[in-house]
Amino acid sequence: MPSASCDTLLDDIEDIVSQEDSKPQDRHFARKQVVPKVRRRNTQKHLQEENSPPSDSTIPGIQKIWIRTWGCSHNNSDGEYMAGQLAAYGYKITENASDADLWLLNSCTVKNPAEDHFRNSIKKAQEENKKIVLAGCVPQAQPRQDYLKGLSIIGVQQIDRVVEVVEETIKGHSVRLLGQKKDNGKRLGGARLDLPKIRKNPLIEIISINTGCLNACTYCKTKHARGNLASYPIDELVDRAKQSFQEGVCEIWLTSEDTGAYGRDIGTSLPALLWKLVEVIPEGAMLRLGMTNPPYILEHLEEMAKILNHPRVYAFLHIPVQSASDTVLMDMKREYCVADFKRVVDFLKDKVPGITIATDIICGFPGETDQDFQETVKLVEEYKFPSLFINQFYPRPGTPAAKMEQIPAQVKKQRTKDLSRVFHSYNPYDHKIGERQQVLVTEESFDSKFYVAHNRFYEQVLVPKNPTFMGKMVEVDIYESGKHFMKGQPVSDAKVYTPSISKPLAKGEVSGLTEEFRNRLGNHLNSIAHTSAGTPPDSASSRIALQLQRLHQDCALRLSVGLALLALLFAFLVKVCN
Repeated sequence: MPSASCDTLLDDIEDIVSQEDSKPQDRHFARKQVVPKVRRRNTQKHLQEENSPPSDSTIPGIQKIWIRTWGCSHNNSDGEYMAGQLAAYGYKITENASDADLWLLNSCTVKNPAEDHFRNSIKKAQEENKKIVLAGCVPQAQPRQDYLKGLSIIGVQQIDRVVEVVEETIKGHSVRLLGQKKDNGKRLGGARLDLPKIRKNPLIEIISINTGCLNACTYCKTKHARGNLASYPIDELVDRAKQSFQEGVCEIWLTSEDTGAYGRDIGTSLPALLWKLVEVIPEGAMLRLGMTNPPYILEHLEEMAKILNHPRVYAFLHIPVQSASDTVLMDMKREYCVADFKRVVDFLKDKVPGITIATDIICGFPGETDQDFQETVKLVEEYKFPSLFINQFYPRPGTPAAKMEQIPAQVKKQRTKDLSRVFHSYNPYDHKIGERQQVLVTEESFDSKFYVAHNRFYEQVLVPKNPTFMGKMVEVDIYESGKHFMKGQPVSDAKVYTPSISKPLAKGEVSGLTEEFRNRLGNHLNSIAHTSAGTPPDSASSRIALQLQRLHQDCALRLSVGLALLALLFAFLVKVCN
């Protein structure tokens, strides 16, 4: 079957027309060439065949799709949006990869292992003859890699068009949409925030407040995919939060490549956004801030301390340091020194008592000496970070750091092990045994033995699996601690506090299906035409309505051809009988 060249980017899917597709004049001519033939048939078998499309059917909207996402919470949010749109259109989202007709692989480009998993999944899908659509930062950053040839790609800012890409892929076309969202030439944050989505956890909403960043870190491949900073307007983010709470969400995560830089491109700031958001957080619900780099939080320290002390905001902040050596930080082009990082941490620990500071460290960056590494070790020993993400350096293709002289692999591995040993030498929660804490229960533990909750400082607390606790605030007494968790026993006479929000959606249920959207999906042609009239033509919902309209038109054509055949047959029988 003919397909679009993968080396040529298509302006729009509507440009693709297969040479085998019949044209209107061909259909009209075919009607005149019909020769009716009377035959007996098994009516029961015929009806069964009519109700079940053939196994090789390419009718879009009836296939099963398996979605796999790697990487950060921003990527997970993108995956949830894509799943929601596909499910709203009629596709079935399945957790069984082997049962799926199409695999949607949403990739991460931060480290080599993540891309290796992505590449291996593509190979496996090809071996199993699955249709494939690729998404995420890997194909966005390097779409012309050999192992991506011939495969459909949906860009990180084009996720609102995932239905179109999947539809064309199922038909046998190879489609690539990698463009940027712009308004009057200005880059936007990405696809609309009010699209349907399927939350992995119905109690947690992940909101991407901006895409891209203002940095140019020499090791970072994500910058090649997400680009420069582009922020969503405050009112759109607040509306998304309101909608989430109306659907039973009790915890919101704000995410981006750098939340601290939010708003600098549109004349606002992170504190301005946060003050608007806390106004709409219902009692009993919580807000968690995402990662922020030190340079962009320095000028907002006073305001950030006030916000992190708010009762509905977790006293938690993720501030990557990457290295405690100024020499290494300079080679990384991190735009801050260790003193800046310490100033941020010390200020927040003083103004927000008990705050949890999480950080990241890269071991074995090119040029890192033993002395540089020992400075990083001393920083960890001094601050005893309760949450520490230790990463061995991986040179990513196309980055400046990949061209630098590399440290031997065994040295990088040893430094990673040494720092991990330091991290595991202390227990950050031992002193909290005996405390009474209020925790918000949101999920089940990996071993399915406990429910997972978080206290005021976003510290993990395991509680008994009582179904009445899920999505609720519970008061517990801490009786045990581990490296990454505490265990809490619910207080016998304590009241289980229910947040002042709606009942959460069922797992797998599509979020954001407004009445308008439901009408477009559920009604027939007249209703579809009516509801789509006032919708911008670029919106995903109007395109879905258009696809349904085409389907109805096709059915109408088949019906008319069938009636014509019956008329000819009737005329033929009358002539024979006479």
